[in-house]
Amino acid sequence: MRISAWTQAQLPALCVGLFCPAACSDGAVHEQFPTDPAPAVSGPAWPGFAGNAQHSALSAGPSQDLRQIVWRKRIDFNPPYQDDGSLPVHYGAPVITDQNTVVLPIKVGVAGIFRIEARSGGNGALIWSYDSDYQLPPFGWIPAYDLTLAAAAADGSAPARLYAAGAGGKLLTRDAPDQSDGMFEIAVFYGATAYGAATAKLDDTVRINTPITLDSQRNAFFGFQVTGTNPFGLVSGIARVSAGGAGTWISARAAAGDPAIEKEATSSAPALSPDEQTLYIAVNTGNSRAPGQPAYLLALDSQTLAARARAPLVDPASRAPAIVSDDSTASPTIGPDGDVYLGVVESAGHDGRGWMLHFDSTLATQKLPGSFGWDDTPSIVPAAMVASYTGSSPYLLMTKYNNYGGLGPGGDGANRVAVLDPNAGQTDSYSSVTVMQEVVTMLGPTPDPAVRGGVKEWCINSAAVDPATSSVLVNSEDGILYRWDLSSNQLSQQIRLTDGLGEAYTPTAVGADGAVYAISNATLFVVGR
Repeated sequence: MRISAWTQAQLPALCVGLFCPAACSDGAVHEQFPTDPAPAVSGPAWPGFAGNAQHSALSAGPSQDLRQIVWRKRIDFNPPYQDDGSLPVHYGAPVITDQNTVVLPIKVGVAGIFRIEARSGGNGALIWSYDSDYQLPPFGWIPAYDLTLAAAAADGSAPARLYAAGAGGKLLTRDAPDQSDGMFEIAVFYGATAYGAATAKLDDTVRINTPITLDSQRNAFFGFQVTGTNPFGLVSGIARVSAGGAGTWISARAAAGDPAIEKEATSSAPALSPDEQTLYIAVNTGNSRAPGQPAYLLALDSQTLAARARAPLVDPASRAPAIVSDDSTASPTIGPDGDVYLGVVESAGHDGRGWMLHFDSTLATQKLPGSFGWDDTPSIVPAAMVASYTGSSPYLLMTKYNNYGGLGPGGDGANRVAVLDPNAGQTDSYSSVTVMQEVVTMLGPTPDPAVRGGVKEWCINSAAVDPATSSVLVNSEDGILYRWDLSSNQLSQQIRLTDGLGEAYTPTAVGADGAVYAISNATLFVVGR
């Protein structure tokens, strides 16, 4: 769904689930799941948004064929449908352990009261649930509430650990999320004593506003937004909490070295360099959708949070400040060579497509941009996955490549996904800028009756890449999940999830058993054999 202003409309009546085909007397369809979980399956975990701390979204195991919906779970009991039927909510990505337990954030309130549920990946049976006290930051489109997983130590010295955001800027952690019994503990980046001294005030004014990113040593990184005064002088910034619970933070303003900057961009997940020594974040002003406001990509020392470098985020065509919108989930992606990619909204004149800005690891050199960036976190594609590719880049980028109908002179509704070469250029079709070369693209297959000659939008904010099958798993606003086979450049498999609707972009993921996870119309679908 393209960026646009919206206001919350009166909510329609909503059924609470979609699993059981039998409707109750009130017309609602209720979910039913087995009582006993399916046997555990040992396989690669999917730790959270975009798969890892570099946001490469690469599956470590082969995905199953898209044959049937194995189970489904409503993840929003109060979706804010608009008058036109659209759904401006970013839903959190599922976390899947190496034992195939799926941990989900469930939105149960109108504007963001969340329950965390752990379910069997094999059949959806409930293992445990927990009511989070997390409170959303200020928002336009409802931002994602994402969970994050640290893998169990290979030598058995430490179990897997789940991380979630809580009220007041605290972290909630739970060891051994596969087990039915367990407790959440808290860690507070500004200190548990301070939090205990003014809990209500801090809960009301300090909000974690990004997904949580973990390094291999279980140090956690996240942005937080402060919306009022507090006794401890906290202002919006970036926090680090060590594996042992020790916290430190730096204000976004100090990190950027610009008094106009207020916070880390909402819903933009921090990213780590491949050696985990550098943390990359996007920061913006409080008026994130207004043109002309400064925004930066920052490189921080991952141990101390000291600023190492900053790059102003600038529209490649107009050279005016690009927009880092809080309605977007665009997060930095780090290439295997350390290059950094970040999607932004254009200042003007790019048909609502935005740009994918591209920097070296030091942020000193700006490289070829991509010709789409609005609300997109690109996935890494090993070059060997694309049989037709003859260039020299060891990896490529998979990205959404929509061309929204009616936006600007080039907005013809020919919405695509694309694999791009980050090191080879071509002239942009919508400007005079030289942009990343298109290697393969795929036009959406479903006509959009609202746009003459147009097709339904692709609706992904991070797409799972499966090297084992040389394919990418992509959602469309036509309500269908597709497998895009890069070896043949064909949509080789598809399965209908819903009737389709205009919605904020959603992630795909691959489970420990190879099942594919996709979100459509406020519901998580588990698809496989």
